[in-house]
Amino acid sequence: MNALPARLDHLVLATPDLAATVADFTRRTGVPPAPGGAHVGLGTRNHLVSLGGARYLEIIGPDPDQRAYDGPRPFDVDRLAGPRTVTWAISPPDLDAAVAAAQAQGYNPGPIHPMSRRRPDGTLLRWRLTDGDTQHPSGLVPFLIDWGSSVHPSASGLPATPLLALSASAPDPDEIRPLLAALDTSLALTVGPVGFSFTVETPRGPVTFG
Repeated sequence: MNALPARLDHLVLATPDLAATVADFTRRTGVPPAPGGAHVGLGTRNHLVSLGGARYLEIIGPDPDQRAYDGPRPFDVDRLAGPRTVTWAISPPDLDAAVAAAQAQGYNPGPIHPMSRRRPDGTLLRWRLTDGDTQHPSGLVPFLIDWGSSVHPSASGLPATPLLALSASAPDPDEIRPLLAALDTSLALTVGPVGFSFTVETPRGPVTFG
């Protein structure tokens, strides 16, 4: 079994129907994801599951309480045909230094933006992440995130489905590997259409998602 990527922070499972995808995850695993909160002004909200350690799964989709929102939504969630793992995030020890190091090696992860959301208990979380047109369009190269002084989502008592394996495919894995190396991480890659596969341990045994 391949080792999990260094500094893995979270996986992003995007969906055009958040309620249906959360229900499907619960049915397949026996573990109901916890409400995470709304991304106010972006038209999305999420549910979360711990993947063990300082890692988690984010299930993100359109927020029904932000119906008036008509702009682009993160990960194009309202344009997806169905739920799909679209990308992943790593958390380097120093976000700014990691971006500079990647740029020095020829890969620009994009500008750093501040973000926030409020948990259901009212706690405000603030973080910074890379986001921009310079990021690799496949989603196979992770974005970078820094939670600053906020409590990491994995440390907030989430239900858990420990991550057993993570892999991906790409038409040309050799194009992706140097970009991962520039970010000081790695990902098990095979030749094929762009896509992810991850397997979690659950009360119902191992379950694999794409």
